[in-house]
Amino acid sequence: MERDAIFQNLQKDENGVFLAPENAALSYPEEGNALFFGLEDRSFWFQHRNDVIAAAVMSFPPAPQDFLLDIGGGNGFVTRRLLDEGFSAVLLEPGRTGARNAKMERNIPRVLCATLEQSGIPEESMGAVGCFDVLEHVEEDKAFLSSMAKILKPGGMFYLTVPAGPWLWSHTDIYSGHYRRYGKFSLLAVLGEDFEPLYYTCFFGWLVLPLFFLKALPSRLGLLKRENVFSHETEHGADSKIVSPLMRFLLRKEIAMIRKGKSKSWGTSCLLVARRRG
Repeated sequence: MERDAIFQNLQKDENGVFLAPENAALSYPEEGNALFFGLEDRSFWFQHRNDVIAAAVMSFPPAPQDFLLDIGGGNGFVTRRLLDEGFSAVLLEPGRTGARNAKMERNIPRVLCATLEQSGIPEESMGAVGCFDVLEHVEEDKAFLSSMAKILKPGGMFYLTVPAGPWLWSHTDIYSGHYRRYGKFSLLAVLGEDFEPLYYTCFFGWLVLPLFFLKALPSRLGLLKRENVFSHETEHGADSKIVSPLMRFLLRKEIAMIRKGKSKSWGTSCLLVARRRG
């Protein structure tokens, strides 16, 4: 499918963003994209996740003629990285703040501000789709993945990241609009028969114990009743010249592991690469 053909059901605004006729209800904090836009470039978490995603897409690339549709891609941080790596990518983001930031600040050439349902993308028209920390915000996750399968061509590539470890659930998940965290088997179960799994791994292994002792355990004991223990800047290492580079150094082996096709079973996030069955 030609890239411009997916915009035919939407109207372009004054910034060049293609808009759906009305806003949709989202399970994501309204201020989320604005809050994280100033953090993404300074955050070890966003930077490492980008490294993980880029390594996965390089290891399991879409067909050369296909572009990757980044669904729910917020401010375009992942889309921009994929473009910089030489892949063709389009952003589909239902939040207007995120779509505007992606177009105006990250210079994403093609941005759709709509939900998947509003976009009107035809069935079996996409060669590659990415959902990066989106599925946990969707109440009917299995139906959502079924809709992913419908728009993908047979053999089309699907890339996914989600929060890992149901036992790591905390008040922060509730504040963030999460419905669940995933394990390998629960993720494969919701994936269903539409997809052929090609690769799975956990990542952010160094964050498991801090997340458990600072968030999950206090939440279970009723000691944590707010979204975060520390400020977002502190948690992401954005206010330190030491934390973010140190964490990226400690996590770098995960990138080499993905490039070699190896997997690990622990981490606070998990990555899945799959192919639409023909």
